[in-house]
Amino acid sequence: MMTKEIKKLLGAHQSLNHSEDMKVVSHVQRDTKEWILNTLMIEGCDVAFKYKRKKMYRNIEGKRVNLTYYPAQENVAGIDIEVMKVVRIKIA
Repeated sequence: MMTKEIKKLLGAHQSLNHSEDMKVVSHVQRDTKEWILNTLMIEGCDVAFKYKRKKMYRNIEGKRVNLTYYPAQENVAGIDIEVMKVVRIKIA
């Protein structure tokens, strides 16, 4: 269920998307010295969902989540790869 906060975010930012009750198939956390980079793979999606945190977080593999995100491009070894940058994540 979309809250007022989510509706406000979506209204303010055209490229922002929101999906609910998505199952996490894979959750990887990598330490990049300043941040912990989290990468999620979602059931039925071929694109990685990425976000950063200051500290390690519990593994959410197998859980259902609500995500607010926007599409972005990352360049890896000269190849552009589509990723989704997560703005907000909540356990469903």
